[in-house]
Amino acid sequence: MADKPYRNALFLFRRDLRLEDNTALNAARRGADRVIAAFAFDPRQIQPHPYQSQPGLQYMLEAVAGLQRDLVNRGGKLYCFATLPHDLIARLRETLRLDAVYINRDYTPFSQVRDAEIRECCNALGVALHITNDLLLTEPEQIASAKGNPIQVFTPFYRRARQIPVAAPAALADGGWYTDTLAGDDADLPERYRRPHRNPIAGGRASALQSLQAVSSCRDYAQNRDFPALAQTSRLSVHLKFGTCSVREAYAAIQHQLGPEHPLLRQLYWRDFFSHIAYRFPHVFGQAFDRRYDAVPWRNNLDDFTAWTKGLTGFPIIDAAMRELKQTGWMHNRLRMVVSSFLVKDLHISWRWGERYFAQHLLDYDPCVNNGNWQWAASTGCDAQPYFRIFNPWLQQQKFDPQCDYIKTWLPELRAYSAKVIHQWASQPLAGAYPPPIVEHGTQSRLIKAQFKALTTLPIQENFDA
Repeated sequence: MADKPYRNALFLFRRDLRLEDNTALNAARRGADRVIAAFAFDPRQIQPHPYQSQPGLQYMLEAVAGLQRDLVNRGGKLYCFATLPHDLIARLRETLRLDAVYINRDYTPFSQVRDAEIRECCNALGVALHITNDLLLTEPEQIASAKGNPIQVFTPFYRRARQIPVAAPAALADGGWYTDTLAGDDADLPERYRRPHRNPIAGGRASALQSLQAVSSCRDYAQNRDFPALAQTSRLSVHLKFGTCSVREAYAAIQHQLGPEHPLLRQLYWRDFFSHIAYRFPHVFGQAFDRRYDAVPWRNNLDDFTAWTKGLTGFPIIDAAMRELKQTGWMHNRLRMVVSSFLVKDLHISWRWGERYFAQHLLDYDPCVNNGNWQWAASTGCDAQPYFRIFNPWLQQQKFDPQCDYIKTWLPELRAYSAKVIHQWASQPLAGAYPPPIVEHGTQSRLIKAQFKALTTLPIQENFDA
């Protein structure tokens, strides 16, 4: 067997909390005699901040704890450090003669800053840095228009992306682990950072494998996915967010269990699309993709926003979805679109407020996907919902929760009422514990349409990166 180029290599787990089909980990195992498997609890992410998801943090901590056990079972060890990643590299270079660092690529502005710090540190210390593609099915550099610009409409993006082969999932490569004592390692960190919180989906590889095996239950996804009471969604998103399963494993499971043209596959490419857009146009974090719509005169009424967050708007489908989110960290995909549209186009509150609130409460919070979804619903993003198409909450609940099964699950104060009464709440609200609607949908829709229409006359700024 040929000698490996490195004696000691560091692999940093980030959004890839698994051993199987982990591109950078396999590269490290093939490239070094001993791999130091580590997780850095970066204080910039662990300490409270405006976009921290408590359900997501809980899932991550459970996944890291599971990874500790998985590595022991494979003869290795997961080192846990409370430090900045580049500081850890500098420390290991000094104490261990670290030769190389392996990481998987990420795409958010924060991750790019973090990885630039890692690159600068490695260059200064003479440590080889290897960054591999793992998180997405396609890379931003692979998909462009005939002029070389990023494709900003999903359908042509999807056609191009489907032409790019998807690798089969790979087993953990053979190789050696580093298992000696390291200063600063604290195996109790995952437990120490935990806070009282119970998620509907357990964190870790075992939970991800269960979800992959259950993909077959989505056979009627196309017919039933819009009905929240039926729970006909895969719930793979949280596992993909933290990498307890790989996107290639998800792709393979869907193809094998449901077929190569199943609509669930398309959802994986929406994830790619929004990740590419956020990477190529980072101004979307804080500004509208279509910058004309930064001038929308948002009302931003705090009382209305509070009613939305608490599920007390008097719109049953909105309130049921918001209460489920607050209690579980989860919300059905159609309802994410409906409640987002309602916040922006009925309450006239900036999508940035909703983006931040979802970030704080979603179990599967992914900055790129969350931003893309909010800008789609707000009609400010690329390939967004046209501003004149506005979800009518009353029609949405009549069509997708006709018997109010979902509504009654989350709004106990309405369980005594018939579906007919609940669907007519706008015109005949009854006195009691549940409020009347806080706005009139038709009036607010007409107003927001006029405001958006006035801005369409402004010149469009071309969103081509340098």
